[in-house]
Amino acid sequence: MTHIVAYLCVLGSFLNGFDQCTVPESEFQLEGDYLIGGLFDIHQVNSSFYHHRPEAIDCSSSSETECITLMRFSVEEINNSTKLLPNVSLGYEIFDHCTDSVNFPGPLNLIAVNGLIQPLEEPHKNLSKVIAVVGTYTSPQARAVAPLFMMNLIPMVSYGAASSIFSRRQIYPSFMRTVHASKDVIEVIFSILTEFNWKWVAFLYVDDSYGIDGLQLFLKKIKDTDICLAYNKALDHYSDYKAIFKQINAQNVNVIIVFAPEWTVEELMKSVKQINVTNKVWIAGDAWSLNKKIRDQIQGIKSIGTVLGVAEPNMTIPGFREFIYSFKAQTHCENAKQQKFCNQICHCSSLTAEEIIDADPSFSFPVYSAVYSIAHALHNILQCGAYGCKANIKVYPHMVILCLLSLNLTLFKNCVQVPTSVCSTECDVGYKKTQYGIHKCCFNCTICPNGTYNNITEDPYSCINCNNTQWSEEGSTSCSLRVVEYTPFTDIWAIGIMVGAFILVFISLALSVLFALNYNTPVVKSAGGPMCFLILGCLSLSSLSVFFYFGEPTVAFCILRYLPFLLFFTVCLACFVVRSFQIVCIFKIAAQIPKLHSWWMKYHGQWLFITVAFVTQAIFLLINYIYAPPSSKMDIYWNPQKIILGCDIDFKAALISLVLPLLFCFLCFVFSYMGKDLPKNYNEAKAITFCLLLLILTWIIFATGSILYQGKYMQPLQSLAVLSSLYSFLLWYFFPKCYIIIFQPQKNTHHYFQNLIQSYTKTISQ
Repeated sequence: MTHIVAYLCVLGSFLNGFDQCTVPESEFQLEGDYLIGGLFDIHQVNSSFYHHRPEAIDCSSSSETECITLMRFSVEEINNSTKLLPNVSLGYEIFDHCTDSVNFPGPLNLIAVNGLIQPLEEPHKNLSKVIAVVGTYTSPQARAVAPLFMMNLIPMVSYGAASSIFSRRQIYPSFMRTVHASKDVIEVIFSILTEFNWKWVAFLYVDDSYGIDGLQLFLKKIKDTDICLAYNKALDHYSDYKAIFKQINAQNVNVIIVFAPEWTVEELMKSVKQINVTNKVWIAGDAWSLNKKIRDQIQGIKSIGTVLGVAEPNMTIPGFREFIYSFKAQTHCENAKQQKFCNQICHCSSLTAEEIIDADPSFSFPVYSAVYSIAHALHNILQCGAYGCKANIKVYPHMVILCLLSLNLTLFKNCVQVPTSVCSTECDVGYKKTQYGIHKCCFNCTICPNGTYNNITEDPYSCINCNNTQWSEEGSTSCSLRVVEYTPFTDIWAIGIMVGAFILVFISLALSVLFALNYNTPVVKSAGGPMCFLILGCLSLSSLSVFFYFGEPTVAFCILRYLPFLLFFTVCLACFVVRSFQIVCIFKIAAQIPKLHSWWMKYHGQWLFITVAFVTQAIFLLINYIYAPPSSKMDIYWNPQKIILGCDIDFKAALISLVLPLLFCFLCFVFSYMGKDLPKNYNEAKAITFCLLLLILTWIIFATGSILYQGKYMQPLQSLAVLSSLYSFLLWYFFPKCYIIIFQPQKNTHHYFQNLIQSYTKTISQ
């Protein structure tokens, strides 16, 4: 372990030196909230080499320009998306990984923090900003660098490494790939051999872990079958192709399987042309089957025979061609020395857009899907929604692994779709079918309106109505239960109004005590004397109605909402009619009609009138409640999603109980007008008139509100109107009297009132 630590420290120092070479704002870097690393074969090594110490190598000959451009395109497409990772930016840091054994600056840069590598013994307090890596291309490259990423569980999503060894999770826990494993490719090759009954074959493979793995898988597959491996050979830079094909021809082998990357196959095809190998069947692995350069080579060889290939699906990526043309239009070829990237001279910009587009498409979609898989995993980790992603989530590489393992992603469907033949396309959910013509296959689609739904399994041709306790939006497939609403006793409005009712009772009680203590004073007598206590008592009893506007409405609650108020408030109005009449009678009618005045005084006409009013109103209410009693109701029309509980009243039947209150209001206005010029301290008519105006205004406001609004707060609004009606008389009729009793006692004397009467008498006599 000590040697490993020392080795990593040396490589870290080496990396730190090269980190200073990175050109800012290059095609290899893009800042972002989260970084994705990229390891691509942008160049290839021309020859073998050996170094005694770590040093950068000279990479040349461009190879994977399309793949790096595709990664840049994928990241920019994601950053411009409003659905995937909204308000989160992805960046990338791409390195040229042109060999499998000595080119380590790129991988070390990706796992470094501030240019330093943390050995395994040290606690990983700070991890790299890189959350995942796309690459590498070949299996040997992946085997060389994968352990560096595995130790921090950084996801490594390869777009080309197909060796079966990477399926071993205990060795490569954070390795994934977006290509088929070699095992799948061998399965297809075996199917081709079986289909055409080819039993005598040769197997040429690259001399590395990828090729050896392919050979072992093939041998395992053909074991216990009729297929025989006549010849196999590992290929490298020193292969003697002339001797190889001499052996193949000597054994009369006509089917050759080539399991190697494109650069090995290029050398092979050059030798095939030189040696003039003809009339063979070539089965290509997915590493080179779609390579344009090799395809051009094959077309230049006469009588090469038949070439069959196993390939990844050649997907057309929307927008990629336009991206390349747009990018190349903005790129100008600069001095090669200004484009150095860690001692590697990049000749990418010298490539035309057509050359990039016509490059090997074999692994274009795997690169694209690798980037999108990482982005979708990050999208799930950050719990992104339509309005953005959560910013308080710390993302660790192992979290990305878990999301990638459970990810089921479909980017876009293949374009060789099954043809369709239908008269009418199927309706969307929530639509009913309306058949036209004689065939049931021909129909129009009509969306189901609010309050209905369509269940295609029950009846696709009709919209089914929801019942009264359910609701549905337009185009629904089922109904939802409505929310039942009423104003509970715990509602803030209910509490406030009930507190107001308690205050009214308390004030009424306090006024009764004050008037009792000053019972023989002129102010109390002018206010009605004993009638004041009746009025205050009726106001308190009327306030009982307020408490029954809250809670779940029942028949009893609905009756008690109206009974106390209509009965006792009618008595209050009767008292004010009597007061208005008595004031006018004393000052005007007594002199003109003395018999009426004497009869009124003899038989206590005021109390007789109030008693008759009380009994009559009680009879009216009894008749109303017998023939059309109030009941609880469910309002299902005001809001389609809610049921508003309230009380149902027969307004025609209820008019009989409103006759007396309306009549008494009218009489109060008449008597008040007749007594408009009476003495100030005896002019109760003006105070009564003002109270009546407030009463009328209150119920006009309530009537307007009930037309515009029918929700659950309709009940508190009505109880507030009742309470306001009671307060209008309590405040504007009794409070002025209290003010004189408490603060102006000099006006509460018999002498003061006699002077007012004498002044009024002199005025009318003149």
